[in-house]
Amino acid sequence: MENKTYHTKKDSVFSPYIRAQSSLPEFTIKAVSMGILFGILFGAANAYLGLRAGLTISTSIPVAVLTVALLKAFQVFFRSKGSILEANISQTVGSASSSVASGVIFTLPALFMWGSPPTLVQMTLLAAMGGLLGVLMMVPLRRYLIVQEHENLPYPEGTACAQVLIASESRGGRAHNVLYGLGIGALAKFLTGWIRTIPGKFHIKIPFLPKGELGTEVSAALVGVGYILGPRIGAIMVGGGLLSWLVIIPLIALWGGHRPEPLYPETLLPIGDMTASQIWNRYIRYIGAGAVATGGLITLIRSIPTMIESFRIGVRQMRERVKQKSYSPVRTEDDLSLKFVGIGVLILIGFMTFHPQIFSALPNIPSRAVAAGLVALFAFFFVTVSSRIVGLVGVTSNPTSGMTIATLIGTSSLFLLLGWTDMTGKVAALTIGCVVAIAASIAGDTSQDLKTGYLVGATPKYQQIGELIGVLSAVVFVCLAVILLDKTYHFGSEELPAPQATLMKLVIEGVLERTLPWILIGIGIGIALLAEVFRIPSLPFAVGVYLPVSTMIPVFLGGLLRWWLEKRSSDDQTLLERREQGILFGSGLVGGEGILGVGIAGVAFFTSRPPAGLGIRWTPALEIVIGAVALALLLWVFHIFSQRRG
Repeated sequence: MENKTYHTKKDSVFSPYIRAQSSLPEFTIKAVSMGILFGILFGAANAYLGLRAGLTISTSIPVAVLTVALLKAFQVFFRSKGSILEANISQTVGSASSSVASGVIFTLPALFMWGSPPTLVQMTLLAAMGGLLGVLMMVPLRRYLIVQEHENLPYPEGTACAQVLIASESRGGRAHNVLYGLGIGALAKFLTGWIRTIPGKFHIKIPFLPKGELGTEVSAALVGVGYILGPRIGAIMVGGGLLSWLVIIPLIALWGGHRPEPLYPETLLPIGDMTASQIWNRYIRYIGAGAVATGGLITLIRSIPTMIESFRIGVRQMRERVKQKSYSPVRTEDDLSLKFVGIGVLILIGFMTFHPQIFSALPNIPSRAVAAGLVALFAFFFVTVSSRIVGLVGVTSNPTSGMTIATLIGTSSLFLLLGWTDMTGKVAALTIGCVVAIAASIAGDTSQDLKTGYLVGATPKYQQIGELIGVLSAVVFVCLAVILLDKTYHFGSEELPAPQATLMKLVIEGVLERTLPWILIGIGIGIALLAEVFRIPSLPFAVGVYLPVSTMIPVFLGGLLRWWLEKRSSDDQTLLERREQGILFGSGLVGGEGILGVGIAGVAFFTSRPPAGLGIRWTPALEIVIGAVALALLLWVFHIFSQRRG
């Protein structure tokens, strides 16, 4: 068979690491079993981390690294050699649990806080419905987002995971840069997140600007993500963050700083007594949610022609398969059929409609049909949005909570019109939001995994089946971990504050009790539309508005470093070498921090508390100095390794 090449949007030709005509072990019992085991372990750890700190960590790279190590152990002890495609299937199956955990812990703890705790069966069904819908709805998008947009959407974690897998098989400078990055990324996370001898982030107050403040994380992974993304996207995203922290927050402080009473949605503190972070949490997040939802809608509208073309390709392939019984697509282009996807989605919608335990707050089939229809509508929208967003910022920075807020606002607004404003309506809105949140989250993870597969030369169909298996094998254990954590600590306590679920609870109560700050959401909509007027991509700009500026600054610095290094290149060959070596090293940084991040989450889960560190306390000035020096040192090390010749 002739080697198959792929044409991206810019007409460049791409060939994967494993060629299309190669036949290596891929979808094996060994690979799937390892993925299931790692998925269960990391899913429970991520559930605790999300309930404790309000965020989860992508586990694709840690699972890939552990799989490679285990496969080499099999080779030594059992003379059973594993392939890179098996390792890829294992990380695909295992990484699904982190996305399931994200959707569950962002929503369902609110039911416990309302005094209406769900059963394990209901939680498991909700998680399974969201996970399966997210995977199936993402399948038709692969040709567009992963193949056609290959050069425009880097998918940082997917690219990093592919480099880790390729490096495990290769030798020389190419492998070394990834491995060095893994070590330095893990060391940086160990110093900032485990023993805490270096502050993980620091803030600088801006003089003469009310509540003006800038901060940055000392994060090797975010610098690596910025380098992979490049300077343009990094600048757009940090621009959104600067708008929030240097313009909107000071304006809110200036306007409301003299008011003695709290300004809704804050109910306890007047603005004059709030910190910049508190203003961001209580006001800017609503603005950001409106901006993200609007930017996502614009992205969806622009994607419709290409999505239609993707469906046409799928339908044409189905017809060819009917006409030619021997028809077989190229291995690296073989997706699950649109017929399977369509029937699967319809079965899931019907199951949600007729099964009484999924939306148990709704008493009859017509009301559950409304709920299932809302799930299908919002899931389709946010699966598309999430799959594209993670191509820019990665899974860890995917604003799943912003998309969930938009879902809850839309659902609760409809319930308000229908008069479903009691506890029944609140519970029903939250369970709908749970399914959509998981669908959006798992779609982002699936996109990253398919990017990895595209780079290494995997079979898409096997990866998509692996995602479905990963969802079904993880849901029970993730939900069981959530129930056990509530019984041990109780959600809303100091130990497990469940910050994201608390926010979702406030949103639903705000809409159904007619106290939601629509003005703030409208400001976010206006920001996204204004960005489009000035030809600024609204979605990455909106993500910058929504996420903390401390997350955006290291991303921007990584992109700025890439611009500076490439500008100093003497010729095209030097430019390409620096770009490749920098991306390899940046991929290693993302992987190293991810591995240690999951390790910290695991320690926190099994010891019931995160690592306390060495107990060092810095003065604010010293914290800034140490953090700035550490960040500068990290950029210098990145500069050195980006110039190494493979």
